[in-house]
Amino acid sequence: MENTDQAKEGRIVKVAGPVVVAEAMTGARMYDVVKVGRLNLIGEVVELHGDLASIQVYEETGGIGPGEQVVNTQAPLSVELGPGLIESIYDGIQRPLDTLYRAQGEFMSRGTSLPGLDREKKWHFEPTVKEAAEVAPGDIIGQVRETTMVMHKIMVPHGVEGTIKKISEGQYTVDEPVGLVVDPSGKQTELKLMQTWAVRNPRAVVRRLPPNRILVTGQRIIDTFFPVTKGGTACVPGPFGSGKTVIQHQLAKWVDADIVVYVGCGERGNEMTDVLMEFPELKDPRTGEPLMKRSVLIANTSNMPVAAREASVYTGITIAEYFRDMGYVVALMADSTSRWAEAMREISTRLEEMPAEEGYPAYLAARIAAFYERAGRVQCHGNPQRQGSLSVVGAVSPPGGDLSDPVVQATLHVVKVFWSLKAELAYQRHFPAIDWLSSYSFYQQYLCEHFEDREQGDEMLSLASRAMSILQQESELREIVRLVGAEALSPEDRIALHTARILREDFLYQNAFHQVDTFASLKKQYEMLKTVLHFHKQATAAIAQNVETDDIFKLAVREEIARARFVPEDQVDKIVKIRDKIDEQMKQLQPSAAQL
Repeated sequence: MENTDQAKEGRIVKVAGPVVVAEAMTGARMYDVVKVGRLNLIGEVVELHGDLASIQVYEETGGIGPGEQVVNTQAPLSVELGPGLIESIYDGIQRPLDTLYRAQGEFMSRGTSLPGLDREKKWHFEPTVKEAAEVAPGDIIGQVRETTMVMHKIMVPHGVEGTIKKISEGQYTVDEPVGLVVDPSGKQTELKLMQTWAVRNPRAVVRRLPPNRILVTGQRIIDTFFPVTKGGTACVPGPFGSGKTVIQHQLAKWVDADIVVYVGCGERGNEMTDVLMEFPELKDPRTGEPLMKRSVLIANTSNMPVAAREASVYTGITIAEYFRDMGYVVALMADSTSRWAEAMREISTRLEEMPAEEGYPAYLAARIAAFYERAGRVQCHGNPQRQGSLSVVGAVSPPGGDLSDPVVQATLHVVKVFWSLKAELAYQRHFPAIDWLSSYSFYQQYLCEHFEDREQGDEMLSLASRAMSILQQESELREIVRLVGAEALSPEDRIALHTARILREDFLYQNAFHQVDTFASLKKQYEMLKTVLHFHKQATAAIAQNVETDDIFKLAVREEIARARFVPEDQVDKIVKIRDKIDEQMKQLQPSAAQL
């Protein structure tokens, strides 16, 4: 990030909150990183007028005044990519917060600058290519066992190609050379475990692939009705208290991804603290290892400088792209992009730019689109050939839950999944508080491809469609019930209402804090949904035989259906047996004497 040999100095002429204007900045370029004032505060050039440069500073500017120096590093804001990222906790500009805490305590000094990767820790490097091999950008030359869950693949950096002259196995720090490449002109380049990348530039790919593989989250309402794919994009808007952060936490914990990057962008510190406290204790459902062993956390809470919120989102997605290029399935959770947009609005106002709707800058939609477009399932550069995917789930916090907010609308124009959170459901203690009537997913068609048995996959799609029809029917019948009462409904409609209640309370509702109910595999979801709809089918057949609806509602098996969500994953066969009990108990029901 810094090039001191070519560093040039300017002088501060104006300070307006996080925006500083400096003169004598000839030669500065957009997004160059600068060091501001006697404290060397880190900033970024965001506007140029002649030799005047407007700089957004990522730290509190109190005490900084005109006349102080500004040093241009003549390099863009970049992150360090290499072994040591996993299990790390960074701020918005990749300063390691755990290292800073050990060095400075609970309050970080302004102007503090630490490398993103530990320069002293040694990693065991195992080469996967030999000397005299021809390499190009993106080729994997070796690997490092970063954690028990992640094998960190060392790739040739962008712009480097040629013949391997030297490479050797051993213990290395991230900035020690592990090999040497000679290009056709004779230029030699050292290969290290670490590389850097400018955060605003998307990493290159060979080609984009269709996002047709479901990313299993373990949340029934999401996976069954509104799934997201590997390489897909999703938006979670909702008012305060509707559970956006809880959903983000659940996805980060249980999503079917190799790597999880969680960006806390402008959220409350206590919520980020919950993540930091929970992740080391939680176990991955696939391996039994702590979830932190496949996670990277970026914490930029609401009490941190506003300008760093924008950087935190780019820092997170660049780290995510890096692991995607290794061929991994990566999921990024951004909570929340509204705080990022608010930071853009504040900086834009300080720069005196022409405001657009609700004061947001005119380029808001373009920035949001550019961020989500960095998601996708791709063929990566380099050998061996590999595919990786990056899914992005962004929470949006519109004021008062107003979905006409510019941030929500700009996001909905580019994402393919919309999980609409309703405060009414949250007040009823129904979580996840996703409204099944207004949410949607353009990826549901790919749900059947996740099943090894194609017929079972097709049946899952059919079951989900029938269940949604019942829920929509319930919405229509509720108006009638409010007007004339449930007694005026036909037996078929009363059965539909009862089945919809089962779907809502026993399938869509999921307890994030229950040891078993917090996660449900697709197999378990399939068996649960099939059981509920089997009950509906048999109940409909029973009323055709003049059985009283109240007798159906009182069946003992009804309790077993309700408790199916607490059946452990290794005992899913118990749910299958519930369907046999439904058949048995339905056969024992007697037709109503009045009907006879």
